[in-house]
Amino acid sequence: MAQNLVEKLVQRYSSGYPEGYKVHSGDYVMIHPKHVMTHDNTGAVIPKFKETGATKLYSPRQVVHTLDHNIQDKSEKNLEKYRKIEEFSKAVGADFYPAGRGIGHQIMIEEGYAFPGTLAVASDSHSNMYGGMGCLGTPVVRTDAAAIWATGKTWWQIPPVAKVILKGEFQPGVSGKDLIITLCGFFSKDEVLNHAVEFTGDGVKYLTVDQRLAVANMTTEWGALVGLFPVDDVTIDWLEKRAKFIALRGLEGVTSDADAVNGVHPRINETTIAALKQDMPNLQPDDGAYYTKVIEIDLSAVEPCVSGPNTVKVMNKVSEIKDKKVKIDKAYLVSCVNSRVEDIAQAAKVLKGNKINPGVKFYVAAASSEVQAESEKRGDWQILMEAGAVPLPPGCGPCIGLGTGLLEAGETGISATNRNFKGRMGSPDAFAYLASPTVVAQSAISGYIDYPEGFNGKNENSAPFVMNLSAPKPAAAVDVKIIDGFPSSLEGELIFCHQDNLNTDGIYPGKYTYQDDITPEGQAAVVMENYDPKFKEMAGAGDILIGGFNFGTGSSREQAATALKYRGISLLIAGSFSETYKRNAINNGFLTIEVPELVDDLKQRFGTENLSVKPGLKLKVDFQSSTVKMEDKIYTFGAVGEAAQELIVAGGLENWVKNNLKS
Repeated sequence: MAQNLVEKLVQRYSSGYPEGYKVHSGDYVMIHPKHVMTHDNTGAVIPKFKETGATKLYSPRQVVHTLDHNIQDKSEKNLEKYRKIEEFSKAVGADFYPAGRGIGHQIMIEEGYAFPGTLAVASDSHSNMYGGMGCLGTPVVRTDAAAIWATGKTWWQIPPVAKVILKGEFQPGVSGKDLIITLCGFFSKDEVLNHAVEFTGDGVKYLTVDQRLAVANMTTEWGALVGLFPVDDVTIDWLEKRAKFIALRGLEGVTSDADAVNGVHPRINETTIAALKQDMPNLQPDDGAYYTKVIEIDLSAVEPCVSGPNTVKVMNKVSEIKDKKVKIDKAYLVSCVNSRVEDIAQAAKVLKGNKINPGVKFYVAAASSEVQAESEKRGDWQILMEAGAVPLPPGCGPCIGLGTGLLEAGETGISATNRNFKGRMGSPDAFAYLASPTVVAQSAISGYIDYPEGFNGKNENSAPFVMNLSAPKPAAAVDVKIIDGFPSSLEGELIFCHQDNLNTDGIYPGKYTYQDDITPEGQAAVVMENYDPKFKEMAGAGDILIGGFNFGTGSSREQAATALKYRGISLLIAGSFSETYKRNAINNGFLTIEVPELVDDLKQRFGTENLSVKPGLKLKVDFQSSTVKMEDKIYTFGAVGEAAQELIVAGGLENWVKNNLKS
């Protein structure tokens, strides 16, 4: 069967299916990522790794540690944390990059860990960014990172894949940031939630690698798990220039990589680039590959724009909002999305010969030490400093509410970062907008949201996008191999909770989250307390819970999964799940499956008057044929393959790792 590019890359870096089988969306597989990156949260992964019983890394060359989040904190407590991470990293032989080298995601690009045609993960939501290099990047949680350290692999369910076709090219002054802000604002109804997104079309060749990285990075905010660009001549050209730069730089940036021998970089070199060129014909989706939806974009219709305030789902064209003279107090050119050489150059072009408005503080941090050095060499960094910008060290900071320059109550900020959630960059009583480096720089000069003179490409077309939904993919007959200990089928009485976007606080109240001594019985006693107090009265052992769409959104607390398991729920079905909730559930040995047609039928039948209903209906779930039967109707779901079965039989990922280490 035809495969899209996401499926092809997963096929290369996965196992857990019969020989000769072609993987597709919905399949559970064991992924073997080329690399896994953890940053400051390495300190939290270390104890999880040790709890598995592991004493060494499965593959030291697979593991990358970076210190980037809280680098402005010079307290003894944080410095001690950093020392312990560095000591551990060097003891196990991982690749380690200290505070000041840059943001982990940027290091993954610069040092070739996110290499085109591979799969790389990180315990950070913005690992989507690797897709700008044609590397399938996706986030994992900390337990997954520990599992990869110990065994080289963890599980993943291949998401549905959407295709975005880029046509034409940008007008002068429009950037990749404007494109992704427009996508987030125009398609703001979760159209690509928990999808992988493939970018394609003739317009791709007009996007630089820096622009692609910005777009891929913010597919996270768009709701996607992957934002993947093709490998093309632009990619190759970037790699060849990078290889020349590294040859001049030497291997000083490769701090602990045993493969760096004879002065040759282990990942970006003539041999790896030549092999990639040979492989390029294979890095294309097959004709007839399936996509759940196809979005077409006229790039010439995209204008400079801003997100917010305090949400990426509201977008305004700068040509319209500038007349409102929205006053700003702070401006930011920081973070992993827009602090590369090209971004700093765009800001410098605007700021040259100008001064920051006296009422504005403009904070600047390069994405890496190399970016800052190159910007200094070009003279761009000095232009920003002469204009009155406040320099911050290469790394994270205000973007995540850490260090100098946070928004205070009542203040308004405009930022070239990726998130403007309420309170993320400081006070919850502040207002945060997102924009491109050009818009941020001009706004810092004007003192209000603005754009430099000379942009005459205002677009009167209010709908530059077309989205077409694909017909549902016909369910293929399957015969799933069932491993020892996993049931070939199960039956249970259903409980239906219709609520879409049921958040984890509704499932397991936050006030119990940090009661570390609460027992499984205690968790079971308070499950669904905030959603429907009547739920625990009707739920019995062996029942099958059916929820709405995007079940388990919100906080990542794993008790929202374990509490239902401890209540005796044998299986959790929903129209769709928050990806984090799904990972927490399966990592704790609690199976989830998605059956959207069943959820739609139950909504139509029982409505929304009651939060929970238990109508006396029985379900039969057949895992061998991947079907659910209710009364006389049969529904299909994605095959629960060996990878997921092993986790359920083991009782969760940690036990699965221990079993693998023993064997």
